[in-house]
Amino acid sequence: MSAWLYAVGRWCYRRRLTVIALWLSLLALLGVSAGLWMGSFNNAFEIPSSRSQEALDKLRMTFPQGAALSALAVVVAPEGQQVAESREQIEAAVADFDDLPMVEAATSPWNEYVDGLISDSGRAAIIQLSLDFGGEAPTEEQLAPITDVAEDLEAAMPAGTQVSMGGEAYNIELPHLSIIEGIGLIIALVVLAVVLGSLIAAGLPLLTAVTGVGIAMALMLLLTRIFDINSTTPLLSVMLGLAVGIDYALFILSRHRDQLRDGLDPEESAGRAVGTSGSAVVFAGLTVFIALLGLGVANIPFLTVMGIFAAVTVAVAVVIALTFLPALMGLLGERMRPKPRAAGAAKRPGRTGLFAWWVGVTTTHPVATIVTVVAALVALTLPVLGLQVSLPNAGQQRPDQPARIAYDLLSEHFGPGVNGPLIVTADIIGSTDPLGLMASLKDDIEGIDGVAQVPLATPNQNADTGLIQVVPESGPDDPATADLVRALMERQDHWLAEYGVETDVTGLTAVQIDISEKLTAALLPFGVLVVGLSLVLLAAVFRSVWVPIKATVGYLLSVGAAFGATALVFNFGVAKEVVNLERPMPVISFLPILLMGILFGLAMDYEVFLVSRMREEYVHGKSPLEAIRGGFVASGPVVMAAAVIMIAVFAFFVPEGMGAIKAIAFALAVGVAVDAFLVRMTLVPAVLTLLGEKAWWLPAWLDRILPTFDVEGEVLSTEMALKDWPGDGSVLFADQLAVAGVVGPLDLRLVPGNVIGMVGPTGARTGAALALSGRLETTGGRARVAGALLPEAAGAARRRVSYLDLAHVDDPARALAAMRPGKVVFIDSVDLITSPEAHAALDSLMDRVRADGAVVLCAAVEDHLTDHQLDGVFAAPSAAHEETRA
Repeated sequence: MSAWLYAVGRWCYRRRLTVIALWLSLLALLGVSAGLWMGSFNNAFEIPSSRSQEALDKLRMTFPQGAALSALAVVVAPEGQQVAESREQIEAAVADFDDLPMVEAATSPWNEYVDGLISDSGRAAIIQLSLDFGGEAPTEEQLAPITDVAEDLEAAMPAGTQVSMGGEAYNIELPHLSIIEGIGLIIALVVLAVVLGSLIAAGLPLLTAVTGVGIAMALMLLLTRIFDINSTTPLLSVMLGLAVGIDYALFILSRHRDQLRDGLDPEESAGRAVGTSGSAVVFAGLTVFIALLGLGVANIPFLTVMGIFAAVTVAVAVVIALTFLPALMGLLGERMRPKPRAAGAAKRPGRTGLFAWWVGVTTTHPVATIVTVVAALVALTLPVLGLQVSLPNAGQQRPDQPARIAYDLLSEHFGPGVNGPLIVTADIIGSTDPLGLMASLKDDIEGIDGVAQVPLATPNQNADTGLIQVVPESGPDDPATADLVRALMERQDHWLAEYGVETDVTGLTAVQIDISEKLTAALLPFGVLVVGLSLVLLAAVFRSVWVPIKATVGYLLSVGAAFGATALVFNFGVAKEVVNLERPMPVISFLPILLMGILFGLAMDYEVFLVSRMREEYVHGKSPLEAIRGGFVASGPVVMAAAVIMIAVFAFFVPEGMGAIKAIAFALAVGVAVDAFLVRMTLVPAVLTLLGEKAWWLPAWLDRILPTFDVEGEVLSTEMALKDWPGDGSVLFADQLAVAGVVGPLDLRLVPGNVIGMVGPTGARTGAALALSGRLETTGGRARVAGALLPEAAGAARRRVSYLDLAHVDDPARALAAMRPGKVVFIDSVDLITSPEAHAALDSLMDRVRADGAVVLCAAVEDHLTDHQLDGVFAAPSAAHEETRA
C-alpha cells in the first residue's frame, strides 16, 4: 500500500494541472447537475416489517383518507374574541383549500363527524387537510398555494388573529449553513497555520476539505431523486467531511513540510508523505467508512442511507487527500519549503516542552492518572441513564419556524397530544353493525389512562376497516405517549375476544415510537460489531493483545461520556444556554448509534497516529517507558492539532444548527475532546506504562492468523533506505533469503540474459521459486527481484515474475509457448519435459528471454538440465538440511 501510494503521490505531483483540472471539473459538473435535477428531502421516517408500519401501509389501501399526508391550519382569535365570530371567513377558506389540486379533503372545524377541532376556550380552531403529492415529500414551493390561502384567511380575519400552517407536510426543516459554522473553519485555519508554520500551507487542507465536501454534497443532492434522504443527512455529511478532510490533509502536509525542512526534493517529499502518512489516512478513513456502513445493522432504511452517504463523504475526503493535495503541493513547489533549521536545533523547537512535561506526569504517576480519568468519565456517563430520544417533530424546530409556531399554538389551546395523534385501526369486515362497533371501541379507548379525547371513530365506505383517532394527553416525544401506545396494544386481545375484531395501533407518532425502540434495541449488536472490529483491527496493526483491549475500553469510556454530557445538556437542560437551546428536549433517536459509529472511527484514528509512533520507538530498541515518552512527544502535537480542528468544526455546528444536528454536533465535539485529550493523550500513556513489555505481547498462533497493516508506511521507509540496493545491475539478487522449515539461507545473483538451473527436492526448490517470486512469505533475509524488494513488496514481485509449474499442466509444450515472460521467469518441474516439442518450446522461450535481457530459472529434481544451454546450476538449500547439519 505505502509503495503504491508513493507512486500515486509522485504521479499527481508531476501531473498537477491535470489532477487539479479533473477534480475541479468534477465539482463543477456535479454541482450544475445537482442544481438542475435535484429532488427534495424526505423526512418521512419509516421502518419495514414493524406492526405499526404494516398497519399504516394497509390503511393506505383500505382507508386512504386516514393515511394521507396531513396538514392543518391553526386559527387563533385575538384575546377576548371567539373563532365562531369569524365562521364565515373560515368556512370560505375551507372551500378555498378544497379547490386546490393537491388537497384531497379539507375538514371544517364545525364538521359534524369530527370532534375536538374547536378549543375549549372557543378562541382556536383547526382546519384539517388531507394532501396528495404522489407519495413524495412536498417542497416549500409545492406547499405555497396552501400557505397563500392561510395568509389570505389571516388578512380577512379581525386584527390580531393568527393563522399558522403546520402538521406532517410542514414538518420539514431544510438544512442551512450560517456564518457561525464558518467560524469553526477560521479556527481550523489558525490551528493549521500554527502547526504548519505557514498561512499558505494552512490554506491547502481547507481547500481540499471544502472541495471534497462540495463533491459529496452535489452527488447527494443529485441522488435525492433516487433515494429517500432526510434533511439531517446533508449537514451531517458536511460536518463530518470538513472535519476528517482537514485532519487527513494535515497529517500528510505536516509530514511533507518536515521532509522539506530536512532538505528533501519537493516531488520526492510529496511521494513519501502520501506513502507514509497517506497509509495511516487510508486506514483511518477505512475504519470510519466501515463504522458508518455498519449503521445498516439496524435494518432501518433512512439510517442506512444516512450511513452510506456519510461514508461516501469520508471516502471522497480520503481520495482527495491522496491525489488533489499532492497536486496542490506540486503547484506550490518550493514555496512550501520552510526555513531550514539552524545547526544543532531541535526538530521542532519550542513545540515539545509541553508534551514532554505532560507525558512525564502521566507516566510518572500512572495509577493516579488512571483512577482520576476513569472516575471522571464514569461520573460523566451516569446521566445517560436518563437519556431521552425521539424522532424530530415540529416542537424541536427553531421558535421562528412556521411548523413550530403551529405546534406551540396547538399545545397551548388544545393540549400537547394534538400534535401527535395516534390511530387505531380495526378489521370490521365481519361486523353487522359497524357504526355501533366503532362507538363501542371509542368508549373503551376513552377510558384508558393517558387518552385526552377520541375526536373521530368511523368505518370506511366499504365498512371493512374502522379508523379511530386518539389524542394523547402527552406530546409526541413524551415517554407517556409511548406508554399509551403499549396500553392500546395490550387491549388488542381483549377487543378480539369482546368484539371479534383485530386491531392495530399506527399513525406517524406510533411509527416513530417503533423506530426509536428498534434503534435502541440495535445498539447492543452494533456495539458488539464495533468493539469486535476494533479488537481485530488494532491487534493486526499493533501486533498486541493488550493495546486493542485498552483502546476499546477507552473508546467505551469516550462514548459513555459523550452520551452523558448530551443527556445532561439536552434532556436535563443543564447549561442549555451555552448551546443556544430554548428548553430541554429529547435528542434524535439515531444519535446514540450514529455517535457510536463515527466516534469509533475517530477514536481509532487517534489511537493509530499516537500509539504507532510509540511502537515504532519500541521496535527500534528503546525501553517501553522511553518509547512511550518519545512517541508521545513526536506525534502528540499533530494529534492535538487534529483534535482541536475536529472539535472546532463540530462545536460551531451547535449554536445555530438544526435541532437534530445540534445534539449530534455537541455529542461529537464532546466525544472527540474526551477521547483525544483524556483517553488517548492521558489514559493511554499511563496504561502502557503499567503494562511495560507486556503491552507489545502477542501469542505466536494469533500473530500467524492476523493480517498485517502497514499504517505507518514502514515498507516505504525500507524501500527508500534500500532504493539503491544491491546496485550491481542484477535482475535478481537474494541475500540469505529463507523460509522457516522449507528453504535455508539462499544467496543468488542473476544478471540480464542469465538462464540458471535450480535442483533439489521438491519442497526446497519449489519453495525457493515461490519465495523469490513473492508467492511464499519469507522469514529471513531479503531479495530484489525485477526491481521489487522482498519481503516488503511481495505483491509487486508477483506481478513482475512469470511462474509456471509444469507438474500442473497437461501439455507442457503449449503452456511454454503461451507464456508471456516478465523480467524474471520461473519454470518448475522441468524434468517432466519429455517430448521434442516441449524441449523446443523451452529453448524458444529461453532465447526470447535472453534477447529481452530477462532471466530464467529452471527447477528440477536432479541436475539433468545441461541440454538447455544453462549458464549454471545450483542446489536449492533445504531448511531441514540446514537444521540437521547444524
